[in-house]
Amino acid sequence: MKIPQSDQHFCRSSVITMLITKPTSRFVYFTIGLLLFLCFIVPITASESVTNANDDNDLEGFEELLALDEEEQEHKDAQVRSSEAEILTKAQRIVLELNNDNFKRVIDGNEFVLLLGYTPWCARSAELMPQFAEAATVLKDVGSSLLMAKLDAERYPKAASKLGIKGYPTLLLFVNGSSQAYTGGFTAEEIAIWARKKTGAPTIRLNSIAEAEQFLKKHPMFIIGLFEKFEGPDYEEFVKAASEGNEIQFVETCNAEVAKALFPDIATRNLFLGLVKSEPEKYAQFDDTFKKERILEFLEYNKFPLVTMLSELNSVRVFSSPVKLQVFIFASTDELKNHKDLLQDVARKFKSKQIMFLFVDIAEENLAKPFLSLFGLEESQETIVTAFDNKISSKYLLESDLTMSSLEEFCSRLLQGTQPPYFKSEAIPDNKGKTIQTVVGRTFDDIVLRSPQNIFLEVHTPWCIDCEKTSKQIEKLAKHFKGLNSLIFARIDASTNEHPKLQITGYPALLFYPSTDKSNPIKLPAKSSLKDLAAFINNNVKDAGEDGKPTQDQPGKDEL
Repeated sequence: MKIPQSDQHFCRSSVITMLITKPTSRFVYFTIGLLLFLCFIVPITASESVTNANDDNDLEGFEELLALDEEEQEHKDAQVRSSEAEILTKAQRIVLELNNDNFKRVIDGNEFVLLLGYTPWCARSAELMPQFAEAATVLKDVGSSLLMAKLDAERYPKAASKLGIKGYPTLLLFVNGSSQAYTGGFTAEEIAIWARKKTGAPTIRLNSIAEAEQFLKKHPMFIIGLFEKFEGPDYEEFVKAASEGNEIQFVETCNAEVAKALFPDIATRNLFLGLVKSEPEKYAQFDDTFKKERILEFLEYNKFPLVTMLSELNSVRVFSSPVKLQVFIFASTDELKNHKDLLQDVARKFKSKQIMFLFVDIAEENLAKPFLSLFGLEESQETIVTAFDNKISSKYLLESDLTMSSLEEFCSRLLQGTQPPYFKSEAIPDNKGKTIQTVVGRTFDDIVLRSPQNIFLEVHTPWCIDCEKTSKQIEKLAKHFKGLNSLIFARIDASTNEHPKLQITGYPALLFYPSTDKSNPIKLPAKSSLKDLAAFINNNVKDAGEDGKPTQDQPGKDEL
């Protein structure tokens, strides 16, 4: 806190005068000290009082400004919500509602009808409905002759049955009364592009830079084709590829400057094809022969961003992709922000190696849990990196912390085939004194495959209806044959434990592993009676000594 200059001058002058005219003594020093204290403390105290009063006033003013800002923001948010609701309502009015009375007349009376079959309780239907309505607005604005319609299949089951609606939501295109399956994406833009291709020209022709600039504002992803003339075998293959049921808009031009406005790095003025995306890797050039199949393959391998955010809307396209090696990163959205640069750098290095990188928000349970349950990690909230090779139906887990080097090494091992597949396993249990040994994924080799004894294995799951009854039978069987040293009874919970040599499709399952051939277990009918199972054991198991090896032929135990 500064002292006013006039006060400072007064204090300094008084002290100097006193020092010159008075002799040094305790009283003089005391007087000087008192004067200095009063000179400093009075202005400071007064200043602090004023400051505190000002602070209180400022705080009140600040709170008032905050309240005004909040009111203004709430008003803006309300306007946005009102505007969005108005747009959606307007869009939904464009979509015709079908019922039992009008569906046949509408379908037969229009050349093209794109129909959405839905139910009010279906979450996917609710998610798709606004996208469908927005696509209807887009198509109307460009003058499409396609009629967009919807049908509540729960309210009008008769019409739904006649139109072939069996699941929800269902999209069908009717051309002169005949239906064909919808094969496009599920965003408004993807629906509109697919519909335009199927009901009008499969490509958009651009003739000027102004048209190209307007096109860029509306389309974040597209294929650009540059041709000398709109004819010839190369152009015909381009149109064939454009006509396929994909969600990417194809654009054609004969003007190299127009093409350059869309794809700046074009090095030719004749024949060219490239993909443009609104991603860090924005441009991809096609360097293959102009054949429909090659163009579509190029599109499939390049249309996804470096790291794709998995959603309900794009999941179908992701899982149908020809890129079968897919790396999944499960994390919160905040963690994604922290790892975004790392993931994109690694994805960029492996892009040409045909690995797809996907991010899944761990809070989206419908998306994350089905995958994480395959690893027994469905309750985890930590960042998890997994991979799936859909060619060989194998899954993998990065068991170290996520870093640039650990992820690169993980991906390299996936490509080289040296990354071991992941199999779920519970903790190793204590089987001491147990009549029936509990097997987990990690002990399957030791207890079942490497043991010198015969193994009678029960495979069960918690959700299996018949498993409990079977388990009680096996417990009785195990007690009956308790003294048979050459036989071990065991059970494994297949919902939480896996092993490459244990491939079961139905539960409960009963498997007998002979001591002489563990690679070829005998599968027994799960509904076998206790008597039949005892008879099987008596016929296939010989008694053994304490070392577990069969002794001389001895009869088995009496039948139950």
